[in-house]
Amino acid sequence: MNWDAIAADSLAVAHEVLTRLRAPVEAVAEELAAALRAGGKLLLCGNGGSAADAQHMAGELAHRFLRDRAPFAAVALTTDTSILTAVGNDTDFAFVFEKQVLALGRPGDWLVGFSTSGGAANVCRAFEAARSHGLQTLAIVGGDGGRLAGLADRTLCVACTKATPRIQEGHQLLLHLLCERIEEELA
Repeated sequence: MNWDAIAADSLAVAHEVLTRLRAPVEAVAEELAAALRAGGKLLLCGNGGSAADAQHMAGELAHRFLRDRAPFAAVALTTDTSILTAVGNDTDFAFVFEKQVLALGRPGDWLVGFSTSGGAANVCRAFEAARSHGLQTLAIVGGDGGRLAGLADRTLCVACTKATPRIQEGHQLLLHLLCERIEEELA
């Protein structure tokens, strides 16, 4: 393992998020906060480590991030094993998030999708469903953003192409920055 190379790549990702993505993070955080203020909710999804990011962000918003405050409406679509396994078994895993967006999403809500590649079929299907049902969408992606970036109203893309873990580190930083800014706006 080349510790120096890993450190350099991790620092480069953090620098990118904190500089190039600063204005887009501020702008989208304000939009998410406005939706929550107006009674909307955030639906979050992703696969694998991105599922963990979706759950992490939902937890920070529904409970607390840095301040004790009223909870914000945020739901991770990755957590209901009965829905996930029923849809995956009876239909296809590609529909697990789409079905939930159709059941739970309303105009004024946001769908936030995490995908390191931007190519997750089930997240892309959920974004298509969100668009057709009046939800706004935020893609948090890596590399060139993949197909998901083209389906999203807003995109935060960690441009790293060296390794999935570096993209995931950038996504962790992004979700923390979003949570902190949303909390500042609403608490």
